[in-house]
Amino acid sequence: MFNKVLIANRGEIAVRVMRACRDLGIRTVAIYSEADRHAGHVRYADAAYHIGPARAAESYLDQQAVMKAAKDAEVDAIHPGYGFLAENASFARRVEQTDITWVGPSSDAMEQLGEKTSARAAMQSADVPVVPGTTEPVKTAERVAEIADDYGYPVAIKADGGGGGRGMKVVTDSSDIEPQLEAAKREGEAYFDNETVYVEKYLQSPRHIEVQILADRHGNIRHLGERDCSLQRRHQKVIEEAPSPALSETVR
Repeated sequence: MFNKVLIANRGEIAVRVMRACRDLGIRTVAIYSEADRHAGHVRYADAAYHIGPARAAESYLDQQAVMKAAKDAEVDAIHPGYGFLAENASFARRVEQTDITWVGPSSDAMEQLGEKTSARAAMQSADVPVVPGTTEPVKTAERVAEIADDYGYPVAIKADGGGGGRGMKVVTDSSDIEPQLEAAKREGEAYFDNETVYVEKYLQSPRHIEVQILADRHGNIRHLGERDCSLQRRHQKVIEEAPSPALSETVR
């Protein structure tokens, strides 16, 4: 059991992790940017460390600042929450190389699945169907146009390190390509410290169903059933329903 855990996040997810730690008798450490100095997660934690200015790339995504806070606080573990550094393989490896426990997937697993292009390549190599798209980064508007001509409009330009609807831009015709490509790169850099993007066919009004898989380092693997995440706003999930009302028992 840990004595003290640093939660490398802010807001709702940070408080939820802190509540779980409190129930287990574990002390918690918050980190905060200048903009979040008086935020709820800061007040809820047992201790809090300032890590930089408001811009996420200079605070919550600053690996050196987060590691310094963890060492100064003498924590046993770092819980990343979701977003920010939660799917950053280089940060996970950085933690693994210390005596601090990383509460999350191994850096090796995240290297395969953390970046969307490598995840797509891994799925293709395992013969898992994927939405038509690229497994290599796309750098120019001309290349996006070529892909759109192959697959047909609309296509989605997505941040390689993205998630939660961030860094995803839908292109409906060729006049959208240049501004949407630059916007996706900017969001990727701002939210994930990675401006790399890729392109895939955009599916309009799909059924979005996920199956959660939980595994540990001892080889124990469980699935937690499926959840329907189809109700979204701005490419972000509004509600998740389990089990999915769209699946028959045969499909399930």
